[in-house]
Amino acid sequence: MIQGLRPAAFAAAALSLAACAMLPQRAPAPADASLAAPLNPIPTKLTGYLATADFDGAALLGPPPAEGSLRGQADRAYFNETRALAGTPRWNHAIRDNDIWGGGALKGYACAAGKDIGEKTTPTLYRLLHRIELDVRTVGTPPKNHYNRARPLIGNDLPVCVPREDWMKTNASYPSGHTMVGWAWGLILTELAPARTDGLMAAAKEVGESRAVCGVHYQSDIEAGRMLASAMVARLHGDPEFQRDLTTARRELAKAPAMSCPA
Repeated sequence: MIQGLRPAAFAAAALSLAACAMLPQRAPAPADASLAAPLNPIPTKLTGYLATADFDGAALLGPPPAEGSLRGQADRAYFNETRALAGTPRWNHAIRDNDIWGGGALKGYACAAGKDIGEKTTPTLYRLLHRIELDVRTVGTPPKNHYNRARPLIGNDLPVCVPREDWMKTNASYPSGHTMVGWAWGLILTELAPARTDGLMAAAKEVGESRAVCGVHYQSDIEAGRMLASAMVARLHGDPEFQRDLTTARRELAKAPAMSCPA
């Protein structure tokens, strides 16, 4: 629960957590290169584990809440309410989470794991996490394009935690890609370090919540991102290459230098 918000806002936002209706088919959609921009990716020659044909994210999720529905109104109310967090410590945390690599997100997982996670200390794990980010683009872009939901900041000048840029007008809101990355990382790292489940999944939850605090996603976008990421991770476990990397990453993480962070 985000501190500083009225209980009524949480009651309204809770309406957006209901399961979305399923669609039997989705129209083919071209790859959306602009998805790379908001994820602030690091340069890579890597590819993900999955192909577009492996997963029908649009059919799994179903459509986002209609704007005039109770859930749609709850989404908008939550966006409006969280604008009051501008300038607070939680707002600054959301700014750090926006850059999942260079900001606070990856460090948050390392702190929660109590291990120094990085390109040099845990190279296979670091590469695995990077490939998961690429899978998020593969799996998350088709439903973004299919439903084409405008982001909550479009059509108003209310504060958001990152600069307003033109790509925000065309890069759709549903599901949240950042949330997918954060939730998938949390699930995988919890599997590698089960004794650290509480902290790792708290870090994963914060990455998603930061998107609502920031004002770049609706709450239902975040819930959809978590759902799709969970299904994606389950699907990854059927991939032999992912399984091999996961085994190596488990050994790496166990031997990685300890890391402690201030509370």
